[in-house]
This record gives sequence, C-alpha cells and structure tokens, in this order.
Amino acid sequence: MRLSIIIVNYNVTRLLRNCLNSIQQYISNVDYEVIVMDNLSPDDSWKVLIDEFPTVKFIENTANEGFAKANNKAAKLATGEYILLLNPDTAFEEDSMKEILDFADAQSNFGCLGVRLHDLEGKFLPESKRSVPDVFNSFEKLFTPFSSKNKSKKGYYRNDIAENNIAEVDVITGAFMLMKKKLYLEIEGLDETYFMYGEDIDLCFTLLRKGYKNWYFGKSSVLHIKGESTVKDKKYLENFYGAMQIFIRKYYKKQNPVQYQFLKLGLKVRHFIAKLQLK
Repeated sequence: MRLSIIIVNYNVTRLLRNCLNSIQQYISNVDYEVIVMDNLSPDDSWKVLIDEFPTVKFIENTANEGFAKANNKAAKLATGEYILLLNPDTAFEEDSMKEILDFADAQSNFGCLGVRLHDLEGKFLPESKRSVPDVFNSFEKLFTPFSSKNKSKKGYYRNDIAENNIAEVDVITGAFMLMKKKLYLEIEGLDETYFMYGEDIDLCFTLLRKGYKNWYFGKSSVLHIKGESTVKDKKYLENFYGAMQIFIRKYYKKQNPVQYQFLKLGLKVRHFIAKLQLK
C-alpha cells in the first residue's frame, strides 16, 4: 500500500462527504486506503457514509480525545508507506497525488510535506507555509496581522516564498500533512498534550530538530473550507491560545526563559483582546 489517508471527523458529515468524493475523483495511479476516525460526533449522521463509501474504513472512537490522539490511533492501523493527515473540510481539485509522492521519494531526510491551500473564494491561506514561532514573528503575527499582506517578507508566514513554488519551510499545516508512516510512528506522531491546534507546529519543529526537511509543494492546490467546521467561540479561543501556551512552555521555558516570558505575556494579551472581540 502506497498511501493511507487519515481523516478525523467531528460533526461535519456534509464536508466529509465532499472530501471523500474528491479523493475518489482525483486520486489515480496510487494504491491508497482511506481511514476515517469519528471522534464521537454528537451528530451520528456520518454513519450514512458507510454505505456510500464501502471501501473507506470507518472507525468510531469511544470518546472525543482530540485531534492528535485520534490521528495517532488511526496511524497505527494504517498500512501505507506514507500517511496523509487530511482535514474533512478539504477537497482535492486535481490528480497530483502521484507527483507529490514521487517528489517525496526523491528527497533525502524527508520530514513532511504540505501543499498550497486556498479558501472557497480562491484566496491563498498563508498557514500553508510558516516559520517556527519565536518572539519576533509571534509578536508580528499576534499584533500586526496586516503584515501577512507583505508579499516578500519572511516572518511567521513565509511570504518570501511564492505561492506556486516548491521550497523547504519550517512548518506546514495539519490540514494536509504527508509523512512516511515509519517516521511518524518513530517520533510517536502528534503530541497528545494538544487537544486541538498547535500539534502540527510541534510535529514540524520536532522533525526539524531531528535533522529532517519539511517541504511546501506549491505546484499542487487543495481547497480548504476554513472556518465552516470550526465555531469561533470562547471554547475555540481557549483551545487555540492554550495550544500556543503548550508550545512555548515546551520549547522556550527552560531553553530561553526571557523569550518565554515575552511570548507568554503576548499570548495572554492577544487572548484577552480576542475574547473582547467576541462580545
């Protein structure tokens, strides 16, 4: 088996159906399997998809243990040489999976790979290619969002790399993350300390620290219907900013306590501002 596509579902049946249809439509010349791990969705309408997609392996989790744990469970069941972590709110638009896998095969010290993601309006999503968070680019990201419009600047978002290029980057997004299964299991997959958000940054940073190379493959484009599967409420903010606190505590508290204190304060201030904006 060449590829195992892993999708963690939580209450987004319509989006999941669209994703599975796109896989069937656009992936050819690749021996692949699809594993869907449902994270105990309160809406069990996803079960209608079992008959619609008889070749897909559907697994019902016994609890909503978060994105990292669900992916790690599915990865242990995967039989492919490569695994692709894929969000249910994504959709393939072209038959490029074989080209992507061939590219990965040709790389030495291959870590992980992401592609060019865009939203429903065709707008490029800058989280497709990022830097590891530090005190400088994190401040820029948290407090000067207009900076992401700078098309040539290397900051938290790698705007110095053209959208359609292929280049080494620090961080890609977990919405589309390709890795070799052996390596994924070797580094113990996603850090299960994270419930949701931040685990993709952590995994990419782990790979970099071990000497692997992460790639942005801008030749291939995938739709990411960002936002429809996530309610931007107080719980979302707690998960998002909580994940960032986990990351900086893990990598900066002991190694660089000064940066840690600045990042910690910045995250708290930005979290407070975001909560005010909800009201």
